[in-house]
Amino acid sequence: MSLFTKANLIRVLAGAICLLLVLNFVGFRTDGASGTSLSKLSIRRVHKYAHIYGNASSEEGGGGGASRLPAAPLALSKDRERDRDRELHGGPNSTSPTVIATANFTSIPQDLTRFLLGTKKTRPRGHKSTSALLANCTDPDPRDGGPITPNTTLESLDVIEAELGPLLRPGGAFEPDNCLAQHHVAIVVPFRDRYAHLSVFLRNIHPFLMKQRIAYRIFIVEQTNGKPFNRAAMMNIGYLEALKIYQWDCFIFHDVDLLPLDDRNLYNCPRQPRHMSVAIDTLNFRLPYRSIFGGVSAMTREHFQAVNGFSNSFFGWGGEDDDMSNRLKHANLFISRYPVNIARYKMLKHQKEKANPKRYENLQNGMSKIEQDGINSIKYAIYSIKQFPTFTWYLAELKNSERKS
Repeated sequence: MSLFTKANLIRVLAGAICLLLVLNFVGFRTDGASGTSLSKLSIRRVHKYAHIYGNASSEEGGGGGASRLPAAPLALSKDRERDRDRELHGGPNSTSPTVIATANFTSIPQDLTRFLLGTKKTRPRGHKSTSALLANCTDPDPRDGGPITPNTTLESLDVIEAELGPLLRPGGAFEPDNCLAQHHVAIVVPFRDRYAHLSVFLRNIHPFLMKQRIAYRIFIVEQTNGKPFNRAAMMNIGYLEALKIYQWDCFIFHDVDLLPLDDRNLYNCPRQPRHMSVAIDTLNFRLPYRSIFGGVSAMTREHFQAVNGFSNSFFGWGGEDDDMSNRLKHANLFISRYPVNIARYKMLKHQKEKANPKRYENLQNGMSKIEQDGINSIKYAIYSIKQFPTFTWYLAELKNSERKS
């Protein structure tokens, strides 16, 4: 009986097609190189736990165990030494990825296009500006702002990078070129398994922030598997790691599933800790309770140091933001907010997370642990650091154990 029958050939072809589909799904290209599309792979899978910038075995507390990322070309230096940074870290020995992309300006709001093309994009390459020639940036006029409609169309990160990458500096950094930014803001996003949300978030948040005349950089801090998600600890790690790159004036801690709905909602540095996400569509645009501090929040370095950061005790969903609210009150700080018609957000759909069964116990005992539980006690290892065109990514393993209150 011959093996080369028509039925057998059909089976072979069908098997080959299935194999190609599987390989394409897991992100392997036909040239043998692993794919880099984050729409197909987790950030973790892209790098396969590669120790890009250091040793993951160090476990010192307070961030000492995290490997140090070489200073990136942030374009955030107040003395305008951008060109020196580019020369030091943009040479042939740089480990940062090289992305060649053409911006698709048709998908970017026209007012933003004019804003960028009229400033940064018209300057010749190598042009050096001096601070003496530039005035300080001012906050946008609220009369020019108002409600905005986010773009929630799901696209791969390759598309987002092609649109926004040419307008940014490596690692998702931005600084206005027509004035001196007065607010240098680190956007810290705690992250795990929300890859579709990440794409939508980046597509909306960058154009939103570029118009605010601030200098900023987006840090995505992803927790490794093995333990329940600890959102607060990831924000502590983001704070400590971001300070190794630049002495940011303030930090905005931002859930990846929240999109701002009004461009008068300024992401600048607050005099008092600011709760940003006052009104969320899924909560009928109402503040659930006065002490809430979840979703999106802004604090200066001084605020964050005064309360010893977030507690590292909250594994699983819930409780860490209320604990931070208690810490702020304990430090004689109060929560400020924009009006409810401005501080509005859309929440992207997602499955409800598993609640932390110990959250109430931790909250009850939280005030007694402020000095011992926070950025001064966190133990973690950084497995991977990478600068993508639209964000800087950290893969972090939390070494602190889940314990009883």
